Formats: sequence, C-alpha cells, structure tokens
Amino acid sequence: MESFDEIMEKLTDIELRDIDVTESRPRQIGGEHHVVYQENDIETALGTIHVAVHGDVTKPAILTYHDIGLNHLTNFQNFFNYSEMRPILKSFCLYHVNAPGQQEGAATLAQGFIVGEDSEGLLENPSNDTTDEIKEGYSIDLSKNSGSLHFPNMDQLAAQLLPVLQFYNLKRIMGFGMGAGANILSRFALQHPERVDALFLINCTASAPGWTEWGYQKVNAWYLRSGHMTAFTEDYLLWHWFGSTTKNRNQDLMKVYKDYIKQINPTNLAAFIEAYMRRTDLGIQRDLTHKHSEVKQFKCNVMLITGDYSGHLDDMVNMNGRLDPTNSTWMKLADCGGMILEENPEKVCEAFRLFLQGMGYVPTLSQTAIVASKSQASRTQFMTQEQRFTPQMA
Repeated sequence: MESFDEIMEKLTDIELRDIDVTESRPRQIGGEHHVVYQENDIETALGTIHVAVHGDVTKPAILTYHDIGLNHLTNFQNFFNYSEMRPILKSFCLYHVNAPGQQEGAATLAQGFIVGEDSEGLLENPSNDTTDEIKEGYSIDLSKNSGSLHFPNMDQLAAQLLPVLQFYNLKRIMGFGMGAGANILSRFALQHPERVDALFLINCTASAPGWTEWGYQKVNAWYLRSGHMTAFTEDYLLWHWFGSTTKNRNQDLMKVYKDYIKQINPTNLAAFIEAYMRRTDLGIQRDLTHKHSEVKQFKCNVMLITGDYSGHLDDMVNMNGRLDPTNSTWMKLADCGGMILEENPEKVCEAFRLFLQGMGYVPTLSQTAIVASKSQASRTQFMTQEQRFTPQMA
C-alpha cells in the first residue's frame, strides 16, 4: 500500500503538469508600451513650459498637470496607457504640462531662487490674449546666468497655461490634475472660467498650508536647495503621494518609486515645492443664499477624487464642503491610498468615463465595451508572450 507522502507527490505532479509558466517582469513607472509624444518647449513671459502632446489634435483637449516630485511620465503615463482608458482616449487629445524644470532631462535651475512675489498685477487683465502685455515686473528668468532664479508662484504657474492654450489654438480644455497640479488647474479655472469645461482633481486642496505641512516642506526645500535628496525628503514624498497605509503595505510599488526618487533633480524640485508651500487659499466658498452674486466659485463641472488612506483626505473633504453641489461630485475609493492612478486605475477609469458622459462625451461607450477592449489587449499580450517562449524550428 502506498504511503501518504507517495500519494501526495503524485497529486502534486498532476496538479502542476498543465500550468503555463510566463516570465515575471518587474513593475515599472511609465508602463510597458512605448508612447510617442509631440513635445514642445513653449516660451512665455513667465518662463519656459515643456508640453507633451499625445493623440489627435483635432479632438477635444484634456490638459494634465502633475504633482510635486513627479512629471507627466511618472504621474500619468501608466494610467492613460491602461487598457480600459484607451477606448476613452480615442475621443480626446492629451496635453501634458510640466512645471518649469520638472520634466525628465531638464537642466538644473539656478540656485538661490526666489519664488515669484504677489501676482495681483499679473492677473489684472486675465482676458488678454497675448503674454506680451503681462507686466514686465513679473517676467521670470529661469536661466543659470541670472543672479537669482525667480520661480513662478502658484498663481503664476496657472497664468502660464494661457499661452499654452494659445500655442495649440485651444479654445477650451478639461483639466486633469493631481496634488499641486490640481491646485494649479483650479486657479486657472478661476482666472479663466471661459476656457475650462471641467476639472478632474485628485488629492486637491483649496486652502493654504497648515503649520505642520509648512514645516515639513520648509525642511524639504532647505535640504533640496543644497542639491541632496535625503531620506527625510524621500519619506515625505512617499507619504505625500501614497499615504502611510499604502506606504507600509505595498512594498513592490514603494520600491519602484524609491528608485525613481533617486533620479529626481533636487534643486529643481526645491523650487516647485517652495512654490506649493507658499500657495494661497483659492478663496472659493459655497453660496448658501443661492443668489450666485459675489461668491467666488467654479463655473465648470468639478470632480474630486481620492483614496481612503490618502494623506490629503481631510483637505479634500474641506474643499468639497466649499464647492457648489449643483456642479461638483465627490468620490472616495475604498482600500486605496493617495496614488489612486497606480493603486486602482480601473475604478478611476470608470469614474472618469461616467464624469465625461455626464457632460455629453463618449455617450455610446459602455463598461462592456471597455472590458471587451481590455480582454482583447490581454489576449494580444498573451500571444506576444507565447511567441517569445515558443522555440523556433529550423
């Protein structure tokens, strides 16, 4: 009679016989598919803006803006290359805006920078169609040859977007931003309501920084100004992007972003962090009288979205309480941190599709069609892998 160990050995052999083994590939930022961008450096009175365009320029425009420590590749490429997003993007063109000096391969900005002063004069005439009429006192010199670097403040970063729209002849856009980028897009929508159809905002805040955030960011900027990326700044960036729970749970994702952080230009990041640290309150408030008179408010549709464990959840709740409920939507994803585009792209994709359909875009696109597209993409990927592992006969 066979022993128990002999029986289990046979069963194990049977169970494993028909299992297909595929090559394991490490997770990476930017995805596995190569995306071709049309890239332009656009000169404005506030400095040079690097923009990457993907898609048919005759289609409606989605303009993205990234968070601190990221750029258009590390913040958005994985998500917009996600299989369930591709059917949606057939109806749009993406314009990825990078804050000055934040794009990959950017030259190091001059040290000793000064974040732009109060921008009230710059915004006196927001309807101007030429940047030449912006006051000379607010011109920004980002070259290393200048005595000091004048980096734009948050209002000025928002004002830079108008020349971008003019460069591509865009009349209206939909904004898609995260963190600092979401705040910049919000400011642009308040400066130029006639130019913005909708805002999709991740981890956005409408208020000025509190003392705790200000203190952390001040220390970060001080370290980064010296040209060094410290463990303190690395930990803060991971918390800012993901929150504490994801930071402790998802070690695979953390390793990818820890490796990426080592490649960041610390001097350039210091400038962007200090601009974000000095942000002012958006000044929006909910109109309780329903008279819509002197209340500062968004004129476009707004969707706020974040994760259950995001470090910016309270800021999002506060901002939601200040929005007009007739044109705003609030969503919190369960069991998810702050980097929802990486942690749960499927849910974000579905939320974005429904948000677009609420405004009349992609009306015939259903979740069934998206799933079918995803299945086709999976089959194509499997066939490609199968070809890689199939021996070639002579």
